[in-house]
Amino acid sequence: MTLRLYDTASREVRDFVPLHPGHASVYLCGATVQGVPHIGHVRSGIAFDVLRRWLEHQGLDVLFVRNVTDIDDKILRKAHDNGRPWWEWAATHERAFDSAYDALGVIAPSSEPRATGFITQMVEYMQRLIDRGHAYESDGNVYFDVLSLPDYGSLSGHRLDDVHQGESAGTGKRDSRDFTLWKAAKAGEPSWPTPWGPGRPGWHLECSAMATSLLGPEFDIHCGGMDLIFPHHENEIAQAHGAGDPFARYWLHNGWVTMGGEKMSKSLGNVVSIPAMLSRVRAVELRYYLGSAHYRSMLEYSDGALTEAAAGYRRVESFVTRVSSRVGEVAVGEIPAEFADALDDDLGVPAGLAVVHNVVRQGNTALESGDGPVALAAASSVRAMMGILGVDPLDEHWSDDSADESAATTALDVLVRAELDRRARARAEKDWATADSVRDRLAEAGIEVTDTPDGAQWSLKGTS
Repeated sequence: MTLRLYDTASREVRDFVPLHPGHASVYLCGATVQGVPHIGHVRSGIAFDVLRRWLEHQGLDVLFVRNVTDIDDKILRKAHDNGRPWWEWAATHERAFDSAYDALGVIAPSSEPRATGFITQMVEYMQRLIDRGHAYESDGNVYFDVLSLPDYGSLSGHRLDDVHQGESAGTGKRDSRDFTLWKAAKAGEPSWPTPWGPGRPGWHLECSAMATSLLGPEFDIHCGGMDLIFPHHENEIAQAHGAGDPFARYWLHNGWVTMGGEKMSKSLGNVVSIPAMLSRVRAVELRYYLGSAHYRSMLEYSDGALTEAAAGYRRVESFVTRVSSRVGEVAVGEIPAEFADALDDDLGVPAGLAVVHNVVRQGNTALESGDGPVALAAASSVRAMMGILGVDPLDEHWSDDSADESAATTALDVLVRAELDRRARARAEKDWATADSVRDRLAEAGIEVTDTPDGAQWSLKGTS
């Protein structure tokens, strides 16, 4: 394989070599289902869906696990504030996340474990840590002894003197830097029995137990948002290494979606929910926007940026649908070497999209010059590339989302082309009045005409 990925743990781009030839195992930290998903929540799902698609394109059998945190302080608090059972609150918002992922074309994971379904494995994991001298019980709580692990902080670069776990207070910690594996039961809260008393799991323990239970003690890639590097992923590594598991071989982290330079989060009140966004743009356009930046970069949200991205997608879509209507069926073709090089370079989607738009321009030129075979080959190639990005215009997933608009675009193209042909004949005959009147009439209809060496090109105003 020629894929290279930036590994947060080693702080370098590394060749990706699967643990088992022909297979890839991936764990993605999924949602804490406390509320309605916003675009910041789903960015990691989209970014690592592209990773999955690229691994599968390269012939790997991908086992992809994305967990659900369905027991958490925030879930309990919000359920209580809204007078709902905690389990109902969690289940309701889990369905909302599933709907958002599906609407945006994210392939369903191989497994989607809930934290509450792995309590037995968590108890076993804690016992291993206690037996190996890395954890201890106090007042019904179980804590991880941070000082017992010499390499603690290796992922995030945190020094022990700077460690603050930022978790709700328990009792009996030997050191304030120790983190909670198990929380002793409190009145009115759900609990499960353990050898150390009833209680509920800590967030970090959940993922280590689920990942190793489903993917084994060592697996290929662990993914998640950049905000999870510390403390969550740092503590996952500590638990796994403390228990004797090699754990993830590569760590990938996506950047945030920001507004006004701040991370999009519910606590800041600057959220943009998926249902609200889908009332403004089509799902495929929203996915194209959220997936267009490099996965490790910050994506600064603005209405203008969303509109521009949607217009960029429609230019690609219009080309493919016009070829389909004027030349014939567009099958999924071959991926250009330049696109493959871009994706192999740490999933370089922006460079890959540059290849897409270049092929679209070449295909449009061929289409307007009457070279159907070249236009068809270009459209087939575009479908292949856009499929890796999860936004193939002709993918049946988007049929309900885009069928009406695609048909309308195709019909409009036929009408506009007839007018442009009339304008071209008038210009050839030096009938400037007729040529100008055609252009003016199209302009009044919101259609912009650009004369190029390859002939007149048209676009809707504001989308070119």
